[in-house]
Amino acid sequence: MNRVDNIIIGFGKAGKTLANYLGDKGEKTILVEKSSEMCGGGYINVGCFPSKFLAGRAYKKPDVEIKDEEYYKISVENKDKLIEELNQETYDDVINSNVEVVFGLASFKDEHTINIKTDEGEFNVYTDRIFINTGASPFVPTIEGLKIENRIHTSETLMDLEAHPKTLTILGGGIIGLEFAATYAKFGSKVTVIDKASRLLPKEDADVAEEVFKSYKDLGVNFVFDAEVSSVYQDDNTVKVSYSSKGENDKIISEAFLVATGRKPNIEDLKLENAGIESSERGFINVNEHLQTSKPNIFAIGDVNGGPQFTYVSLDDYRIVRSYLEDNGKYSRKNRQPMANAAFLHPTFSKVGLTETEAIDAGYNIKVAKLSASEIIRAKILGNTAGIYKAVINADTKQILGVVLFGEDSHEVINLVVMAMIMKQPYTMLANHMFTHPSMAEALNDLFSMI
Repeated sequence: MNRVDNIIIGFGKAGKTLANYLGDKGEKTILVEKSSEMCGGGYINVGCFPSKFLAGRAYKKPDVEIKDEEYYKISVENKDKLIEELNQETYDDVINSNVEVVFGLASFKDEHTINIKTDEGEFNVYTDRIFINTGASPFVPTIEGLKIENRIHTSETLMDLEAHPKTLTILGGGIIGLEFAATYAKFGSKVTVIDKASRLLPKEDADVAEEVFKSYKDLGVNFVFDAEVSSVYQDDNTVKVSYSSKGENDKIISEAFLVATGRKPNIEDLKLENAGIESSERGFINVNEHLQTSKPNIFAIGDVNGGPQFTYVSLDDYRIVRSYLEDNGKYSRKNRQPMANAAFLHPTFSKVGLTETEAIDAGYNIKVAKLSASEIIRAKILGNTAGIYKAVINADTKQILGVVLFGEDSHEVINLVVMAMIMKQPYTMLANHMFTHPSMAEALNDLFSMI
């Protein structure tokens, strides 16, 4: 039987970074990836990178001189070309004398042995440590006639569609659904979003959600709330979605249908039971603060462990594992820094910390400030004044409890807020800081000066 120091299952951000680290330490490591087209994991190939690339192309779409169909097809072709280049670059970055990349299907024989099936055959490898980095993939609910093929897509397959859909229906009004709604509306598609919630973004404060709703309505996106889809039917040219909303039955017909109803962990091929690895009711692998599973020598990193599904969180998972291997885990999930997230809506939606509702429910004495993006000079220059800045402050300590930035370039600006929170600075630091002008960041002066 072959023997190595480490086996990493999955070529995602955490896995590839960890492979480099272990290889540089002189530890023999095998990195197993099911598909040669997934070097770099979901981020590069089917997730954040391609979706943001298309979002950027849609945002820059010229008003004249090129047809929607032609511009969209060129955008998809350019996306595919760049992914192919990045895929190869990522593979080249990992290869060294101590790291072997094997393309095949990995599964557990026991807590120290991995079976690997390749096109040439299968073999077992014994190892001291195993790192599961298999990620997550779109969840498809059980609905009559719903099958991912032809004109029915997930977020991964829709981006490979080269024929521009003149009409698009999206099931799910969460972040993924809204990102694609904005992208395809800007590409010229007529977009309708169907969601079971009674309003947009129900976990956000109502005033913030209303600003997002207004921005999308101005973009031409239609919404159907309180909706339950009963069946889906497709033919060669269209997809018919039947649903009920507020006691009324209706249907919508479009050229393409996107299912954006959440994500599930990629564990179905791993045979976790052979190693005694425990998972949650939703299937995500249970881990402790050091990302160890129920078996101390086996770790789960990245989306598969049920944490926030962002590339930068996967990278931070690598830092947690490295800390455990180097200094007994001084850095762990327990002392992870405040974590921002950003969604490329219309415009970008970024947040960190608590909402106003969450802060009240937690018992804080708070002060709240709100600034309309229409008052920000830079937003006017950029040509999109939709949005809102909102801050929630602990009135007793002057510490920032949470901030939402719904506005142009907010994915950049939110990092300044996070740094202030990490340094435990009072909100007055941002209220009085000298920002460059004109910038979206300088609006933090105005926002925090309202406290």
